[in-house]
Amino acid sequence: MSLFNLNNKNILITGSSKGIGKSIALNYAKLGARVIISSRTIKDCENTASEINNEVGEELAFPIAANISHEEQLNFLVTETRKLLGTIDVLVCNAATNTHMGSMLDMPIEAFDKVMNNNIRSNQILSNLVIPEMVDRNDGAIIIISSIAALRGTSILGAYNISKAADVMIVKNIAAEFGKNNIRANSIAPGLIKTDFAKDLWNNPDILKSVLRTTPMGRIGTPEEIAGVAVLLASKAGEYINGQTIVVDGGTTVV
Repeated sequence: MSLFNLNNKNILITGSSKGIGKSIALNYAKLGARVIISSRTIKDCENTASEINNEVGEELAFPIAANISHEEQLNFLVTETRKLLGTIDVLVCNAATNTHMGSMLDMPIEAFDKVMNNNIRSNQILSNLVIPEMVDRNDGAIIIISSIAALRGTSILGAYNISKAADVMIVKNIAAEFGKNNIRANSIAPGLIKTDFAKDLWNNPDILKSVLRTTPMGRIGTPEEIAGVAVLLASKAGEYINGQTIVVDGGTTVV
């Protein structure tokens, strides 16, 4: 059996109707996993689930709409996932918000609070909802999509950086407390990836030039290059990786 086989795995992925989350879901399904496609709009979820099912040739993707801003919808998402799949073997927290680009002095506190709520609080709530069944089963994996923004300061993405640094610590805490229950929690820290979410960065010539100047590979990344690491962390191949943050940035943070 392949180290990367995901047959019979049930996986919940937030923010998975497009971008990095969609690529993760597609590659999980290609390896045999059943995946929940979730974002705020049910039509987007249905379209992505249908696209994935058509590509893999069987029904492995299921749509559930939920807004990570609201705790009751997070509870709904987990409850409905269990109704559809029975268990949640792997949780991938990919959905995130960035409400402001510029000086922190110009950022309304309400915008700051939204970033903290969506990028930290929602991930902690979802983790707390799935950990008990993973403890009972003595098996499970939690993956949070962080960012290299967690590793370095910036003059334009301050609140986002703070939230992504907190995500790094969430997985460390989960690993420290529940590693004894065979629960693995890790984060992935992408560099600049060509997604709609990051379009304001890679579509800005000055920002793009600055990133490429400090990226040894001389290009930005693709969602599939993040999905590959997500496959590793969800599969047997990554069973002894715990509490870590895997940087996927083409070398941006090494120079």
